[in-house]
Amino acid sequence: MYLADYHLHSTCSPDGHYTMTRMAEAAVERGLNEICFTDHLDTVEWGTYAPRTTFNWAEAVRQAEEAREKWGDRLTIRLGAELGEAALAFDRAEKLLSDAPALDFVIGSVHMMGPRHGHEDLYYIPKADEPFYHDVIDDYLDDVMALSRWGKFQVLGHLTLPVRYIWDNAGLKMDFSAHMDAVEAIFREIIPRGIGIECNTNRGAIPLPDESILRLYRRLGGEIITVGSDAHSPAYVGCRAAQTQELLRQCGFRYLTTFTKGKPEFRPL
Repeated sequence: MYLADYHLHSTCSPDGHYTMTRMAEAAVERGLNEICFTDHLDTVEWGTYAPRTTFNWAEAVRQAEEAREKWGDRLTIRLGAELGEAALAFDRAEKLLSDAPALDFVIGSVHMMGPRHGHEDLYYIPKADEPFYHDVIDDYLDDVMALSRWGKFQVLGHLTLPVRYIWDNAGLKMDFSAHMDAVEAIFREIIPRGIGIECNTNRGAIPLPDESILRLYRRLGGEIITVGSDAHSPAYVGCRAAQTQELLRQCGFRYLTTFTKGKPEFRPL
């Protein structure tokens, strides 16, 4: 089994506290074959809505080289980015990407509620009733569709992210079963364009997206899929990587996807 974690954060992310070398060490300890660092590359500054126009790529490249020097004989280490909130400003997103070195992989992610809810960060979603949360999900999916139509990335990240924060903040278990038409429309947008999805292991909880959505994506012809822990600390590096591959097999997938210079490579499951 080829084990890869394609969603890792280091100190190059504003919410990261460990270097790439330390995160790579954890990957080696857990028997991973390949990792990709996808630090936050957002169109707005962390914790504000101020436009973001730069990223410290020199530090990211330095850390990646340092990690390869230490662990590269035991682990393939890729450099990518998690492009967040591109739908707020596609022109800034394109500028941020154009300033980057040659990246292996880009995740397109939405971490905010949509325009009807003022693009408030999902992390701060308030306690409320189910109708409110369904409206948030609809609003969120509108931004995901806009991101999908733009399409300058390799996979959609953690498609069902709102359910994580609804659970964390309100203790309410929800899924996207009432929103499957919108999810299907997104898949019909990305699949013909060669854009995939991520199965985010969600710190060992219900994967994002869950089995029902994974099966829908596969039934519609989707094949490109990465597995990512979204780890911000060594404790979660490679979280449920093997178990998630088994889930993908059960959902009809034949391959795990990794990337080199933006091109997919298919690893048999």
